[in-house]
Amino acid sequence: MGLVSFLIFFPIISGILIGVVSGNSILKKLVKPIALSVSLITMLASIFLFIIYDRDLGGFQFIDYFDSWIPFESFSAQYLVGVDGLSAPLIMLTGILGFCSVIASLKISLREREYYMWLLVLQGAVTGVFASLDLLLFFVFWEAELIPMYFLISIWGSGRKHYSAMKFLLFTLTSGALLLVGILAIYFSAGSFVMFDVSELNLVGIANSPFISVLPLTFVFFLFFISFSIKLPLFPFHSWLPDAHTDAPTAVSIMLAGVLLKMGGYGLLRINVDLFNSIDPSILTKYAPTFAILGAFSVIYGALLTIQQTDLKRLIAFSSVSHMGYVILGLSSFAAFSEFGSTEGLGGTALQLFTHGTITGLAFLLVGLTYERTHTRHIPHLGGLANKMPLMATFFIITGFASLGLPGLSGFVAELMIFVGSFKLGGVWAVATAASVFGVVLAAGYTLWMIQRTYFGSKPTADSPVSSHFDSLSDLNSMELLAVILLTASIVIVGVYPSVLTDTLNLGISEIFSR
Repeated sequence: MGLVSFLIFFPIISGILIGVVSGNSILKKLVKPIALSVSLITMLASIFLFIIYDRDLGGFQFIDYFDSWIPFESFSAQYLVGVDGLSAPLIMLTGILGFCSVIASLKISLREREYYMWLLVLQGAVTGVFASLDLLLFFVFWEAELIPMYFLISIWGSGRKHYSAMKFLLFTLTSGALLLVGILAIYFSAGSFVMFDVSELNLVGIANSPFISVLPLTFVFFLFFISFSIKLPLFPFHSWLPDAHTDAPTAVSIMLAGVLLKMGGYGLLRINVDLFNSIDPSILTKYAPTFAILGAFSVIYGALLTIQQTDLKRLIAFSSVSHMGYVILGLSSFAAFSEFGSTEGLGGTALQLFTHGTITGLAFLLVGLTYERTHTRHIPHLGGLANKMPLMATFFIITGFASLGLPGLSGFVAELMIFVGSFKLGGVWAVATAASVFGVVLAAGYTLWMIQRTYFGSKPTADSPVSSHFDSLSDLNSMELLAVILLTASIVIVGVYPSVLTDTLNLGISEIFSR
């Protein structure tokens, strides 16, 4: 078993063992330390993978391959995993957020074994999505995350948890169904599930296949696009996200915002851009202006919805809809490479996936810790918390400034790259970029309003549920501070020295056009 397979299966197997063999009273006490140790080892291994990835060599590395994964003569499904410049940062992101999620779960007391089992299985499944180089294997891991997410929300969630869990399940199942049809269309035209082996995929054969004459290539392209847009999520497929976030436990919100949404963005880059650039790049070129408009609309629409929210979780959830609009805007700058040799737009898209993961992951972590202490997320009931929780307020300000794109923090770098990459194309792209820049202004509005109302101003009034225990509120403890500092460090480091990620991501983007 190679390092990539270890990152996939170590948390999955460890989680299952926690759920199965830790039934006696002695082992029950070790559930949390074991889960924390597993997530720590996985995080360190993912960082190590990113560090040792050979940028000079490039391409797919650390490949694990087993032929005849599913031994049927009618089709050839292979176990094929590896990493390149696009997937290595996202696997590292999954490891970091997985560790922070376990820390955020240390106060869980309900059915601990099952909880940590599902949380670790979720981490392994998401890693599998980013590492899969076989389309069928990609689909298996894509669907595998459904099970742990459903149980984590429906059992350990709050509010309308069953409704939100079922809504998430139905939307994601729809996404998976569209994805499977697209994968089968590629397979029956090319005779292989392998993503990027040009000789095996027989790319010319795909475009001219009799099967494609029945199911046009453009239709297949949009099957993938809609599937990934649901997961991203993009307007009008976003309605499941605020409900899932609001009712999910803190750790699940961290993973949902931090990496599960990124599965959609990664799928767009890996299949809609990378694979279809090899098959028929004219599809991307033709619909790129439409994607630019759609991205700009999502940015503004999501920001306007965010401004109206009074629940901390729903506010951050709707802000994700807005920020994922930047991903689509960056995706639309595909043509910039052929015209200018520029990778800023697509590179910014890839960077946005990472930076948004750390920023919103930190935001949901802090909101969850605030809720544990105040027992409310209703912004009008909060206020003056900085007096009692100065550390938490400081870090909340940092993540808020990163979210609105303050220079020196990671959010600024990603958005700037997207704006530069799309604006230089002129025409529709210039208009869409200008509109998206206005989204930054709206983000500043709702972010600063949220911070001011929550952590500053006067203390909660007598009718607030916080007033009775305001004086006893406590700041971050040592374990919570560890998770917060870890995420904050990634935000600051990428903001100050973006090359630590952009060199790797741009390498992955450049290879799209060289395959």
